Amino acid sequence: MSVKLVVFDMAGTTVKDENKVADTFAAAMQKYGYTVPIDVINPLMGYEKSVAITKMLELYEHDKAKIVHELIGNIHREFIALMITYYQTAPVLEALPNAEDTMLKLRSQGIKIGVNTGFSKDIAETIVDRLKWREKGIIDFLIGSDEVPEGRPNPAMINHLMNLAGITDPLQVAKVGDTEVDVREGQNAGCKHIIGVTTGAFTRAELEPYHPTQIIDDIADVIEIIK
Repeated sequence: MSVKLVVFDMAGTTVKDENKVADTFAAAMQKYGYTVPIDVINPLMGYEKSVAITKMLELYEHDKAKIVHELIGNIHREFIALMITYYQTAPVLEALPNAEDTMLKLRSQGIKIGVNTGFSKDIAETIVDRLKWREKGIIDFLIGSDEVPEGRPNPAMINHLMNLAGITDPLQVAKVGDTEVDVREGQNAGCKHIIGVTTGAFTRAELEPYHPTQIIDDIADVIEIIK
């Protein structure tokens, strides 16, 4: 069965990150008194950000009674503000090598392109606006993790994109991402291809235990895989 929709992650998969997301997490956590090392933050990339914050607090807040919705929300709002400012003002914001060409080639073959992310929609829109992906005709659909009841690895974002594309069979869908939760999201959705890329937070060795259908070093290889 041919693939009719490819769902790409953002930071680390299609958008050059340089670990800015992890650095911003660290800064937001530090503002509220939590020093979280980058090597602890990196494995949480891809999760809906409130979930990632909760996981960090569970590691670094000994008084579990303090881990309440208000604290999580405050840290999340700080993270969002810092990320939007970064993506609006960074001297250079780039797509990863071959990402735009790959998405354009897939669209030229009649395949719909969806982008989903652990970011909230306002951050995602800031990135898409800055990169002019709509003006360039690169994507069909964009969804943030705050637009569904539960973020990755729950398949709700993929299911929503399938609805937008008019697709009911997940075997017509491929998922491409750079983290554990990207892979598990694709598996939970039942996608035909769940493609891990090594351009982001996880190395090949770190992706292998989650058993994506393929692991690639160049996003351009997606074209040949789904052909």
